[in-house]
Amino acid sequence: MTESVNQSIKPITTKVNQNGNLEIGGCDLVELAEKYSTPLYVIDEATLRGICEDYKDAFADYPRVNFMYASKALCTSAITKILASEGFGFDVVSGGEIFTVYNAGVDMKKVLFNGNNKTKEELELAIKYGVGHISVDNFLELSMLDKIAKEKDMIVDIFLRITPAIECHTHEYIKTGNLDSKFGFDLSQIDDAVELIKKEYKNLNLRGLHAHIGSQIFETQVYHDEIEILIKELVRLEKEHDIFLDEINIGGGLGVKYTENDVPPSTFKIAEVIINSVKQTCEALGVDFPAIYLEPGRSIISTSGVTLYTVGSQKQVPNGRKYIAVDGGMADNPRPSMYQAEYVAEIANKKVETTQEVVTIGGRYCEIGRAHV
Repeated sequence: MTESVNQSIKPITTKVNQNGNLEIGGCDLVELAEKYSTPLYVIDEATLRGICEDYKDAFADYPRVNFMYASKALCTSAITKILASEGFGFDVVSGGEIFTVYNAGVDMKKVLFNGNNKTKEELELAIKYGVGHISVDNFLELSMLDKIAKEKDMIVDIFLRITPAIECHTHEYIKTGNLDSKFGFDLSQIDDAVELIKKEYKNLNLRGLHAHIGSQIFETQVYHDEIEILIKELVRLEKEHDIFLDEINIGGGLGVKYTENDVPPSTFKIAEVIINSVKQTCEALGVDFPAIYLEPGRSIISTSGVTLYTVGSQKQVPNGRKYIAVDGGMADNPRPSMYQAEYVAEIANKKVETTQEVVTIGGRYCEIGRAHV
């Protein structure tokens, strides 16, 4: 199976330059830190575009696929413009992200507004800017969105986000598709939601179903299970409610490599699983292949960049650890403290030195999350 760019830890242009410093995209990281100060996110455009090309190549045999970058992973104007130029759409979860992609000149028909607690102001903004789909998460939102659309005399295309009751093997805090979840309609609630759309909410146009099962996923069977549930629901809804839907949004969640112990499936492997699952399920049920919406976020941006910190104080605990403090922490990377995420840390200068020691890296905030190097 072909490897993909996002299975690496560092950007593809990373090297040690003649100064003995780490370099990414032709830029000396020590010089970047001196110029812009730290903490500093550094994104490599070559890696970012390479990962996009992997996704497009991996799904080339399935003509009806829509890549929607999960903007929550990192949303800036520059990143947005690069991804838009690669043909990607955007999954946004806030008014700020809606404004960012709009201000970057994105085709708003290729934007999906997602989230479990959208405000009235955010929904109005989404409609004002012409967001292509809104993924509706609950009954209150259905009612509120229809009222707003009616006041503006507009028809809004929507997905119903459902909870597929699928457990994936990832951290408890980033599971989203299990039965007891804050996200989406329970499977037992879909019929009531569809009836409301058909009979009462005339300004909402239901296009398909949306599900998301979690983040940092390394197994592939869960995607097959999710797709089977979504397509079977499309078939059931057409049979029982006489409503034809031909779009499924399967979310994102593909895991990435943070340490050498992480072995995520390649983009090509996950594409094979998704495409085969769709084809097998549809052929077994005798229905046409639906359009697929996919929301990669972490798997696009993670390998594309690094975070730079500056080392500050150090402390040797008698008969204990040696602590090295950096000028960042939970404000710029909450993952270690929130769910024990592990990372690889390197010294950007002194790359030619061979002296090594074991230290514990700590941030400047009050959380106790730490990394051992």
